[in-house]
Amino acid sequence: MSAVEPPVSVTLRRPGRGPAPLRVLFLHGLAGGGNVWDEYLTRAADHGHALWTAELPWRSEEVPGWAAHSPAHWTARAMAQVPGGPDVVVAHSFGAGALLALLDGQGVEPGGLAPDGVDAFTWHRLRGVVLVSPFYRARPEQFDWDALSYYVNGFGRILEDGLRVRSGGRIVGELRRDMALKVRERVGPYGWTSFFDTYLRTPYLRTERLNGPCLVIGGESDFAAFPDESEALGAALPDATVKILGECGHFAMVEQAAAFASLTDSFLDSAAARPRPGATHERARENI
Repeated sequence: MSAVEPPVSVTLRRPGRGPAPLRVLFLHGLAGGGNVWDEYLTRAADHGHALWTAELPWRSEEVPGWAAHSPAHWTARAMAQVPGGPDVVVAHSFGAGALLALLDGQGVEPGGLAPDGVDAFTWHRLRGVVLVSPFYRARPEQFDWDALSYYVNGFGRILEDGLRVRSGGRIVGELRRDMALKVRERVGPYGWTSFFDTYLRTPYLRTERLNGPCLVIGGESDFAAFPDESEALGAALPDATVKILGECGHFAMVEQAAAFASLTDSFLDSAAARPRPGATHERARENI
């Protein structure tokens, strides 16, 4: 990674059309990158929405020391870089957990999150959220030593499966295992701990406050973020639809690309038909 590369950046992947295009931001998971959304972007219906992808500091190149700040902090930084703020955020895996933490105010650091000094979770009024393979448990007692052991000892296997999917099966055998171990080393104990701490806090999410429309997409064979966790999160949110895709693991946008694109396109079109919440606050920001 270049020394001048910022910890967080967003890229406009498809310009919006029309007088008020829907602004959509895509967030990747741990050791991922904005390219995880490439398959969707090739399939997405051209309905005039402006589509942005983020490069977050927990990306595959890994920004040293990113875990000194909360995942919510970095998510707010990404949202602040979308002109006018996103209307919809689509977040995968650890990115979904970071987004939920931000929306609930967990780990939000006072000051400096937004250009005008207002905490980002306050001034970003979303028309909807799509959560893909989110990590979520409803009760603290669902975390035990076996769960900790599973995610410590199985972290390499989870990373290896991600390499399998993203490479289209072209990386195999010892090479894939070696690459997964190198990625694990780059993530390091602090990066892994930030992921698991975000996961551990999910039972304390005040989900009743997150009352905007939400689409939760899980994979039937996901052994990282289990499908019953998507179901549980959907049940905890006031306005959520849950779709569990068959023959699908942790990367629905790749493994079931057509079904994922259809679900996401339909959700975005529904969001575009709704008025933007907090429009008065947004106009006040634009006058600053």
